[in-house]
Amino acid sequence: MSHFKLAVAQIAVKKGAIATNIREHLRVIQQASAHQVSYLVFPELSLTGYEPELAGQLAITDDDSCLELFKGAAVLHQMFIVVGAPLKGEGKPYIGALIFTPEGNVLSYRKMNLHPGEDLFFQPGKDLQILNINKVKVGNGICADMNSEHHAQQYAVLGADIYVAGVLITEGGYADDTAKMAADAEQFNMLVAMANYNHPTGGWYPIGCSGIWSPEGLLVSANEIDTALVIAEKTAQGWQGEVRIIPDAAVLNDIT
Repeated sequence: MSHFKLAVAQIAVKKGAIATNIREHLRVIQQASAHQVSYLVFPELSLTGYEPELAGQLAITDDDSCLELFKGAAVLHQMFIVVGAPLKGEGKPYIGALIFTPEGNVLSYRKMNLHPGEDLFFQPGKDLQILNINKVKVGNGICADMNSEHHAQQYAVLGADIYVAGVLITEGGYADDTAKMAADAEQFNMLVAMANYNHPTGGWYPIGCSGIWSPEGLLVSANEIDTALVIAEKTAQGWQGEVRIIPDAAVLNDIT
């Protein structure tokens, strides 16, 4: 890759319908490829929806056969692709992010900081996950990690240029959560980005408004409704942002 573009995908998914949700992910990945995205991140638990009660039965491993399409897409499009899924563990599953690389490898990150109540269904991860891509260091998180006092700081110590997470954020939490993201971007001199849902999942009503913050403030954000790619491109003049709207797919018309 001779350039670097980060994108967060704002999408809707169908409850527990992994096959349907994979098709939606692949549709969005195709659009991201058309815009030469280098690193694409989907919301928290995007393959299943945010469904803690179903996580135990839906949990997968990083070599599950359902992931082969993502491995192929990452190689085909020469793109890092980060999708959310419950990951099997000894005992409770993890809230995970699977990272598919352009070389055909699969890496993973497990959410380290759980929201109150998530510990009934999940266990926390223990390790950070940072990647060095064309001299751009990307630190990965998931939702409540971004509320942690130390998570972004730990990545900053490792030299991260970007801190990005798949999330589920509602209207009630949006102002405080994004203020923290903006503050981290300024304090640690890095790009901070989050991919949110734009449709209810797990009884929650996400606000959409996926966004990317530079050290100078909000760089770009989506609206509350549209399926979209929110993109930041690294240029000689600094980070530049744009939003690309993706028409909704008919297959998701019956989301519940």
